[in-house]
Amino acid sequence: MSHTTKNKSKMLSRVKRIKGQVEAIERALDGHGECEDILQLVASCRGALNGLMAELIEGHLRFHVIGTDKKALPSQLEAADELIAVVKRYFN
Repeated sequence: MSHTTKNKSKMLSRVKRIKGQVEAIERALDGHGECEDILQLVASCRGALNGLMAELIEGHLRFHVIGTDKKALPSQLEAADELIAVVKRYFN
């Protein structure tokens, strides 16, 4: 079972919230919203997408690179944790 299958409902919920944010941007543009309000909506949407991306990368690293059935060395786990922390800082 893939990490995306395992967390499918959680990720789909996140995607639906992001979809709602994108629709809010569309409504604001269509309704001639104020530029600072639209920029805030876009920034919020970008943050949500970045969070989803970081979660997917973390899952990929833990599931496919380290592996759930493999015996990872402590140094490998530490390196994976460090990389995940860097990815999360980059996307936030």
